[in-house]
Amino acid sequence: MTRIAFLGTGVMGVGMARRLMAAGHNLSVFNRTVEKTRPLVEQGACLAMTPRDAAEGADVVFAMVGDDEASEHVWMDASDGALAADLKPGTIVVECSTLSHDWVMRLSAVIQAAGHTYIDCPVTGYPHMAGKGELTLFVGAEEADLERARPFLGPLCTEIIHFGPIGNGTAYKLMVNLMGSVQIAGAAEGLLIAEKVGLNMNTVGYALSKGAAASPQVIQNSERMIAGGHENNVVFSGRWRLKDTSYGLRLAEKFGHEAQFGLVAGGIYRILVDSGHGDENETKVIDVLRKGS
Repeated sequence: MTRIAFLGTGVMGVGMARRLMAAGHNLSVFNRTVEKTRPLVEQGACLAMTPRDAAEGADVVFAMVGDDEASEHVWMDASDGALAADLKPGTIVVECSTLSHDWVMRLSAVIQAAGHTYIDCPVTGYPHMAGKGELTLFVGAEEADLERARPFLGPLCTEIIHFGPIGNGTAYKLMVNLMGSVQIAGAAEGLLIAEKVGLNMNTVGYALSKGAAASPQVIQNSERMIAGGHENNVVFSGRWRLKDTSYGLRLAEKFGHEAQFGLVAGGIYRILVDSGHGDENETKVIDVLRKGS
């Protein structure tokens, strides 16, 4: 039985960890908010109070946390980080969080220098998909390293898309999330025009779902914007949308591109967060535009 450490059992991580347990692996779990580990512990996972404790003796260490700062803490903390554990040479490290490209390159270099295998593995999908093993994984890794990791990635997903070496999985994730930010902001602007004209908004939502402008991002978020209630059943908060947008903009700048649409979208999400609505669903952005028009 493979021993796996899972760091970060929030809305996505809990479903992913559950899938690994269902595949027969022995899990040790850590989360900053201990209460969020309870469903897994009740199903047989071992509770660890620090990332270091979780990683001791693990064959594979997964992380699914919110941002660079959280990732740095769970891996690099001098006393409690996972890299302070007595890891076996060649331990597979799978970082599934959506992180900045700069941090992924730095972290992977440290992990590889310590003699371990790094898998750059951000994911796409929603919490219910994580629980069903229906995620898509965007992987950056050497082919041989990916093949070693596949048995542990398989229970999480319906597809693994390999983009090449470390950093490329993250680069794609940041690029596509930046596109998503622009799409959501654009959908909000379009809906406000329709609202001002006096169109029936339910009809507008239906028509959008049938037209050339439709995408899963546009359809889902347009429905939420039309329905309102952005503080309820938060799927992806404005705070996390701003984080992803900021990381995407930093990636574009790093490689010499000025992402003009992304900059506009990022500015709107900054207003959303600064106005105190960062913990509401990202669709709250329509109210930011509504107040500014």
